[in-house]
Parts: sequence; C-alpha cells; structure tokens
Amino acid sequence: MLDPTMPPPARLFQMITASWITQSVVVAAKLNIADRIKDGPTPVEALAEATGVHAPSLYRVLRALASIGVFSETEPGRFGLTPVGDCLRSDAPGSLRAYALMTGDAWCQHVVINLMSCVETGKPPTTRLYGVDNIFQYFEAEPEAAANFNAAMSSFAQQIHTAAVAAYDFSGVRRLVDVGGGHGALLASILSRHPEMRGVLFDLPRVVRDAHASLERAGVAERCEVTGGDFFLSVPEGADAYILSAVVHDWSDEDSLVLLRNVRRAIADSGRLLLIESVIQPGNAPDFGKLMDLAMMLSGGGRERTEAEFRELLAAAGFRLSRVLPTAGATSVLEAVPA
Repeated sequence: MLDPTMPPPARLFQMITASWITQSVVVAAKLNIADRIKDGPTPVEALAEATGVHAPSLYRVLRALASIGVFSETEPGRFGLTPVGDCLRSDAPGSLRAYALMTGDAWCQHVVINLMSCVETGKPPTTRLYGVDNIFQYFEAEPEAAANFNAAMSSFAQQIHTAAVAAYDFSGVRRLVDVGGGHGALLASILSRHPEMRGVLFDLPRVVRDAHASLERAGVAERCEVTGGDFFLSVPEGADAYILSAVVHDWSDEDSLVLLRNVRRAIADSGRLLLIESVIQPGNAPDFGKLMDLAMMLSGGGRERTEAEFRELLAAAGFRLSRVLPTAGATSVLEAVPA
C-alpha cells in the first residue's frame, strides 16, 4: 500500500515498480509457498528443496515480499505467514492464489503491456495479439488459460458474492435465475439462505457441465435447475428475479443491451433485475472500479460504469433503476424493475 506521507517522487517510484511486486507474488503462488508454511515458519532451504528452485534467489523474493507484509521473516532465512500472505493459501476462504496464477499467465502479461496500443487505437490488444475481439474468444482455443481464468474468477467472486448476499434482502423471491452464473456458487449461497426459493443456473453449456457436483455439495441441487444456453440469444423465462454478477461489465453497451433486453422479455412484470457490479464514483478518491475498468478495456469491449451510465443503459433495455445498495466489498447491488 502506498504511504501518503512519502514524498511525491518516492510514491511515484513505488507505482512505477509495482510490477516487481506482482511478479514476486506470482512466483510465491506458483511455488505454493503459503501452503508450505501455513503450519509455521519454515527455512528457505527447505522451501527451495521442496520446490526444486535456487535457494538464494528464492530467499531474495521472499525477503522482498516480507518487506511489504506478504510474509514475515521471523528469523534470518525463515519465513512465516501474515494475514495478507494467508490469502495466497489454496485452501483459504476467498483465496487469491488462482487470481495470482492467472495474472502470471502469458496472455495476461502480453495484454497488460499493450495498454499503450489500446490507448492509441481504441481497440483491445487481443485483436492484434490473438486475432480475436475479446479474451473469451481466445479462451475457446486455449483450455488451460481458460481454466486458470475461471478459477481466478471463482475465487474473486467468493468475496463479491459474500458481500452482495449479505447486503440484499431476497425475501419474496420465489424463483431466481442466475444468468452467467458459472458453476453456481452465488446461486447456491442465496438458496442456502432461503430454503423456500428455487433457482435456475444459466450459462454456456460447457460452463455449467460440471455445476451439478457443486450444487450437490452445497445441498441445493434439488431446488436448482441447470440450463445451458447463450444469453445473447435468450434466457430462461418466467422467473420473478434475475441476477447477473459481474456479467454486464464484460461487454460493450451494445452487447449489454442485447443481453438486458433478453432478460426484459423473459422477466415477470413484477420481477426484479439485480446486477452485482462496481459502480464508479465521482471525484479522485481511490476507486477499485476505475482500475478494473482498465482491465475491461484491455480484455476487449467491456467497461465499468457510473450510476448514471447504468441508469441510462437499463432504461434503454426497458428497466428502471430503483436503487443502488453498496456492499462491504468492492461492488454494489443495483436493483432494477421493468419500466
């Protein structure tokens, strides 16, 4: 974290060299360091032997990470976990290890370093690098990268979902469709809290193919229908609530309108549409949404939006934005109703 009391040149230098931190965290994630030291501080020589790497070089990486609070050098050459480093454990609730691994993938690195070309042309670097309009098309031909991306999104989504479910009152919702719901983690969380509710998990067939096991583990499979399809063509009809978590931000206004109009055709007249998204705030205060917006721009067509932009987008799709509920996380729940 940047120290606001530092002189401006020092703060800027930290920003310029932030990629060193990113790569060090990626190394720690790839070597599964957090899992290896979760039972107590461990000598770097033992970690190097277990991972097959050069001990002096590993020491220098872990020492750097200890200096910013990821690990702790409890005594010379011996490293333990901190609360920050604990988030790199593969079995930690809301683990960010998968997100770190995705960040280290070649496609992610190549896209990020091509931000300048995106600014120059207004087009995502995925077009020039891979000949695709967005990163999802790239994943169709790269299953390993797709798997890493899906794991990263699932781990990140846990934090978003926990905050959103706690912030919104789902009372009165009898049938809920989770559009673009992946393996159903969000829907399972909601159904677990509301035993009278039934759900529909809707996503691409290849995505929901393995969702039944996840829903069974959560104990909600009997109340949840799993349906494969393309939300740009249609969505399941007749529910009184539809939820889209971090879906609309993946797409341009034009594509989002196609999706939202499909929901409008399917939703009951008295229904509710719920979007879980970052809402960009005015002013210069730190804002996760403004940084995430750069990732959307780089990956091809998506964007984060202000409340006014959401209101306009929803109105064009036949909805009225009724309220915006901030959550304890980086997102808000936007509730809309048929206009």
